Amino acid sequence: MENKENKNHRRLIIIGSGPAGLTAGIYAGRASLNPLIFEGQQPGGQLTITTDVENYPGFPDGVQGPELMEILRRQAQRFGAETVFKTVEVVDLSHRPFAVTADDENYTVDALIIATGASAKWLNIPSEELYKGFGVSACATCDGFFFRNQHVAVVGGGDTALEEASYLTNHASRVTIIHRRNELRASKAMQERVNKNPKIDFIWDSTIEEIIGTQDGKAKKMAGLKLKNLKTGAVSDFHCDGLFLGIGHEPSTQLFRGVLDMDSVGYIRTKPFSTETNIPGVFAAGDVADSRYRQAISAAGTGCMASIDAERFLAENGKTE
Repeated sequence: MENKENKNHRRLIIIGSGPAGLTAGIYAGRASLNPLIFEGQQPGGQLTITTDVENYPGFPDGVQGPELMEILRRQAQRFGAETVFKTVEVVDLSHRPFAVTADDENYTVDALIIATGASAKWLNIPSEELYKGFGVSACATCDGFFFRNQHVAVVGGGDTALEEASYLTNHASRVTIIHRRNELRASKAMQERVNKNPKIDFIWDSTIEEIIGTQDGKAKKMAGLKLKNLKTGAVSDFHCDGLFLGIGHEPSTQLFRGVLDMDSVGYIRTKPFSTETNIPGVFAAGDVADSRYRQAISAAGTGCMASIDAERFLAENGKTE
C-alpha cells in the first residue's frame, strides 16, 4: 500500500513520457498502481517533433506525432496515471524505497520504470532545425516512405548510416552517402552490402555546411545541401530531396551511469526476455534499452512489458493493495 505518512511516496514511478512511458502508464493504471509519470524536458518523446506517423497500428490514415502522444497521455490518465511536467534531476537506487528528486521536490518509490528514451545525434546547424520534418529526418524506417522515387542523402560513415542508406533504397531512386573521411567505419559485411547496391553512391571528405530549401509561410521544403570538401576547402551546392542523419543515437541514461549495467554506448542492459535491470525493482523500456529497432511500436511493447514486470515485482514484495 501507499505510505500514508509520505504524500510523495508511490508504488510506481515512470520516468519518461514517450510511447514506452505512456504505455507503461496505461497498463499500470489498469492494474490500480496509480503510477506517477514524469514527462521530462520533451513531453511525448521524439514523436512530438515528428509530423506524419503512418506506421503505428490503428491509424490507417496516419496520425500526427504530437496528436498520437496526446491520445496515449489521455488514455493513461483515464486509468489513473498522474502525469506531471517535471524533470527528474536525481535518482538514488542505493536504498529502499528508492529516492527520486524532480524539480527540487523529493519522492520515494517502491518500483521504477525508466523510459527516458534516446535522441539522434544531429549536425547542430541552424538550417537543420528549420527543416526537421520537412525533408530532414533521423529515422529512415519512419520517414523513408515519403521519399519514393526521390534522391536522398545520408550523412555518416558507420553501421547506422549504411543501414539507413540500404533501407532507403527500398523507396528512393538514389541514395548518396556523405562522409567526412575517405573510408568508412562500418563493418566489412555492411560495406560489402552497400557497395553492391547500384542505387547507392558516395561523396567523400565532405561535411554539410547548410541545408538549402524554400519557405513560404508555414510551408517549408528542403531542396539540397551546401557541402564543403575538407581537402580542398571548396563549397558547392548539392541537389537532393531529403537528408537522413546516420551519425548515431545517444540514450538518455546520464542519471544512471555507474549504477545500472549499460553497454559501451550507454544503453541500459536488461535481462533476457524481460525489462529487469541489474537492480531488482528497476525496469527499462523503450529506446533507452533498445539500440536496434528504435520504433514507437516496439517502445510501446516494452512499456507494456515493464509495467507487467513491475506489477509482479510489487506483488511479490507485498506492495500492492
